[in-house]
Amino acid sequence: MSIKFKNINKTIIKCKKCPRLVEFIKKISTNKRKQNINETYWGKPVTGFGDINAKILILGLAPAAHGGTRTGRAFTGDKSGEFLFKCLHEVKIANQSRSENINDNLKLDDAYITNILKCVPPNDKPLKDELNNCSKYFDFEIKNLKKLKTIIALGKVAFDSCIKHYKKRYKINKKIVFKHGKFYLMPDNIVLISCYHPSPRNVNTKLISLKMMVNLFKKVKRISKV
Repeated sequence: MSIKFKNINKTIIKCKKCPRLVEFIKKISTNKRKQNINETYWGKPVTGFGDINAKILILGLAPAAHGGTRTGRAFTGDKSGEFLFKCLHEVKIANQSRSENINDNLKLDDAYITNILKCVPPNDKPLKDELNNCSKYFDFEIKNLKKLKTIIALGKVAFDSCIKHYKKRYKINKKIVFKHGKFYLMPDNIVLISCYHPSPRNVNTKLISLKMMVNLFKKVKRISKV
């Protein structure tokens, strides 16, 4: 990882700009779930991870309360991550189908994973100010992933936040709306793809399936020439 990324990640981990989120993380890390009672929670903001020379950026909303907030890595130790990495392993973006902890030897090929919000919000509902406070970190990530070809936004909040990023940088007149599997060519020639979030609710209600997600990632790989 480059010095730039190491430095921004140190800044992210120390960030305490959102009192509500700081307090919520503290609460989660203290009042642990029964199955995690003997574990030490990460209990801090969660940075992105993966290949900084990636052509593919996978963008989520926020770390899970007992996933990333516990393990210290995005989409790790929770049901959403379990589903996501089955898909990523199927299309050979990940070297394994499980994402359990930071020492599980997981590696990403030509992909970087991050969240719009680096801290878990209560009920998975961030406030506008919290998204604004965190936006500079995403701005840095997208600017410094120099070989980026595609962004796959998991869920509407991540998608809308990505659009907001682009509207700060470019004049965009066309209407861009969230629709699963929709591809948009952005002004910097990066392709933005909207995708349902692989949450247990979306998976259990069949809004998204393993086959749907795998097929979408196959298209992403073709577009990205990975």
